[in-house]
Amino acid sequence: MTEANGPFSGGPTLNDGATMPWLGLGVWQTKNGEEVIQAVKSAVETGYRSIDTAAGYKNEEGVGQAIRECGADRDELFITTKLWNGDQGYESTLKAFEVSRKKLGLDVVDLYLIHWPVAGKYRDSWKALVHLQKEGLVKSIGVSNFQPHHLQDIIDDTGVVPAVDQVEFHPLLTQRELLKYAKSHDIQVEAWSPLMQGNLDLPLLKELAGRYNKTVAQIVLRWDLQQGVVTIPKSVHAERIVENAGFFDFTLSDEDVKAIEDLNQNHRFGPDPDNFNF
Repeated sequence: MTEANGPFSGGPTLNDGATMPWLGLGVWQTKNGEEVIQAVKSAVETGYRSIDTAAGYKNEEGVGQAIRECGADRDELFITTKLWNGDQGYESTLKAFEVSRKKLGLDVVDLYLIHWPVAGKYRDSWKALVHLQKEGLVKSIGVSNFQPHHLQDIIDDTGVVPAVDQVEFHPLLTQRELLKYAKSHDIQVEAWSPLMQGNLDLPLLKELAGRYNKTVAQIVLRWDLQQGVVTIPKSVHAERIVENAGFFDFTLSDEDVKAIEDLNQNHRFGPDPDNFNF
C-alpha cells in the first residue's frame, strides 16, 4: 500500500475548511462490479485518496466495495458522489442521497454535488444539500456544471456558497469567466474530462511533452494544477492511473501555461449546461 504522502498529501482548503486532494480518480463510464473495483483499488495502491463517482454513473456499489477492500483507512479517503437530474427537488434529493450513501456503504460522504443545473429544480436541490451538511451527513457540498449565473442564484437564495464547482475544463475549454467568478467567491474549480476524452493530439501539447520529457496527459494535468484546478482523470488501466499521477515533479513555465491557455476554442466534448435536455 502506497502511503498518502508526497504528491498525494495536501490539497486546496475549501471554503468550509475541509481539504480536498489535487488529484482524484474519475469513474464515469466505468462498469459497476470488477472493473470499477479494480480501478479504485489501483488508484488507492498508487496513492490516490480522492474518488469521484455519481448516482448517474451507476457504479456506486462497486466504488463502495473497493473502499471497504482497498486497505486505506476511511478517514484518509475523499469520496465524492452526485445527485442525478431525475432526483432533483428538495425531498427527492434527500431520498436520493440516502440511496447513494447506502450504495457506497458510508456514514458520511466527503463531497456531494448537484450534477447539473436542472431548471426549476436546482435551487430546491441546493437547499437540500445545505440541510444534509447541517445534519453532518456530508462534509462539503457543491455543484457540477454550474455557470456563474446558476451559482449566483443558489448563493442569493441560501447565503451558502458551494465549496466546489466541477466542470468540463481543458485546453480547448478554459472557462476563464467561470474561473474568475469562482476565485472571487472562494469556490474550488474541479476539472472533469481534463484529458479531453482522449483528444490530446495537439501539436503544442506534443511539443511540450517532448521538451519536459513527460506525456501529453501529464502536461495537461500539470497545467490544471498550476491554475489551482483540482483534476480527476478517468482510467480503468492500472498503468495509466500511475502515469496520470506523474505531474507533481515538474513545473511549466508561465509562457507555456499561457500558450496552452491560448489553445482555447470554447469547445465542449460534453453537454452545454445552458443548452442541455435534462
